Amino acid sequence: PFVIVCNHQASLDLMGMVEVIPERCVPIAKRELLYLGTVGWACWLSGIIFIDRHRRDAAIEVISRTASTMWQENVR
Repeated sequence: PFVIVCNHQASLDLMGMVEVIPERCVPIAKRELLYLGTVGWACWLSGIIFIDRHRRDAAIEVISRTASTMWQENVR
C-alpha cells in the first residue's frame, strides 16, 4: 500500500494526475472540488470519494468507511 499526494495548482493538473494514478487506486479529494463546474462533475463521475474538511466528524466517518472497504476488497 502507498499514498500519493497531489497538490495541484490548476484544474488542468487533474487530467495529468489521472495518468499517473495506478489501477485499483482509491482517490480521495476535498469536497470543494465538486463545485468546479465540469471538473467537479468529472471527478464525481469517476468515483472520487469526497471529504468535507469543514465537518471533522463526517470526514473521519467517510475515511473510516473507505479504509474498511479498501481492506475488504484488497485495493490501494
